[in-house]
This record gives sequence, C-alpha cells and structure tokens, in this order.
Amino acid sequence: MPQYFSPEGLEKLKKELEERKTIIRAEITRRILAAKELGDLSENAEYSEAKEVQSFNEGRIAELEETIKEAVVIGPNQRSDIVVVGSTARVSSVYGDQKFTIVGPAESDPARGFISNESPLGSAFIGHKKDDEVEVKTPSGVVKYKIVEII
Repeated sequence: MPQYFSPEGLEKLKKELEERKTIIRAEITRRILAAKELGDLSENAEYSEAKEVQSFNEGRIAELEETIKEAVVIGPNQRSDIVVVGSTARVSSVYGDQKFTIVGPAESDPARGFISNESPLGSAFIGHKKDDEVEVKTPSGVVKYKIVEII
C-alpha cells in the first residue's frame, strides 16, 4: 500500500537508508570481528549483542527499501478548492482557529499540525471544500470543524 511523503520526508528516509547501508553496517561488521577475536562465540555477550544489532539494522534496511519503493511524493497542493493529501487547511472549531497539513502516516506530527490522512481528523477533511462543516468523532464527543481556508 502506498505511503505519502513530502519531498523532504522521502529524502530523510533515503538518507537514513544510505547511512544504515554504509556507516552502520561497517561499524557492526567491525564489532562482530572484534567480538570474534575474544574467543568462544557461545559465551560471548559482545558477539551476541553485535549480531542482534545487525539483525535489527538489516530489518530496518528492508523496511526502508520497501517504503521508498512504494512511496508517493506529495507536493504543494495544486488544487486549492478541496482538501487532499498535501493540503494545508485552516479550520475553526470550539478549540479556536487551527491549521492542519494533511500528510502520510509516517510524517504525521500532530503537535506541529501535521496530521495523517488516515487519522480520524485527516480523513474527515479529505474531499471537503472551503466553508464545509465537518463533524469528527473524538474521545470527548463529536466536534464540528469549519474549513475556513485551503492553502
């Protein structure tokens, strides 16, 4: 299933992948070789720990490669008449005026106003226009949001 990323978010993943394949892999290899020199591998904690770190790193590399392969890059919203992934919407509710940018789940950061297109709030805004009122079910009850502007 595709995941949505800003160009910056995708670049960040690519940099992490490159670092894990080059720098981190090389360091893990050095740790394994140093641990092997300590002798009996069956009772060698350093060796066991290095192999565990290696396994985690290789798993993360595979995960990053798959994510990057399936990534859909979102740019600034070309259409400002409806909310789509990549849109920034200024909304009004009982909580006052707020600004939300709809992003993929991997880039969501609600504290900074980046909400996932898969979250209840993000999915509620998708497809709506300026002046639409959207009801969102929250833990404290249903909250009405009015879309004031789509940026």
